[in-house]
Amino acid sequence: MVTGRIVASILTDRDVDDASQVEPLLDQIAEPVEVLGGDGGYDRTGVYTALDERHSAAVIVVPPRADAVLSATAETGPSQRDRHIQAIAGKGRMVWQRDSGYNERARVEGQFARWKQVIGDELRSHSDQSRATEVAIAAQALNQMLDRPNSVRVA
Repeated sequence: MVTGRIVASILTDRDVDDASQVEPLLDQIAEPVEVLGGDGGYDRTGVYTALDERHSAAVIVVPPRADAVLSATAETGPSQRDRHIQAIAGKGRMVWQRDSGYNERARVEGQFARWKQVIGDELRSHSDQSRATEVAIAAQALNQMLDRPNSVRVA
């Protein structure tokens, strides 16, 4: 279920590859992961392997790179990635985006915009430990803002 909650975060330098942080992020998540979505930067063997090892039922919605090729087992036992490549080849990338749920990623981008609007787009702390604490506090604050009462008009 998509809740808009921030369930894991990690603070890295700008030169760190996002896909390399999937395992440390998964370490922070106790609940089963249903869907992992990301841009083409997450089209890495390590991402698929990490998710398969920890949450084998999870759906991975990551667009394969333009030069992606099918695996050796694509004919007999296609992987999720193989099915994505086949769907793109058969129906086109735009149809794949709609059918796979890739366009839901826009909601995640909206969460980043909400973070920047409410918290700001810069961290104020100087040490790594303080910055990590600042991120954790900001995530908790944003999650608290999601707990809004359901109001019902009675008259």
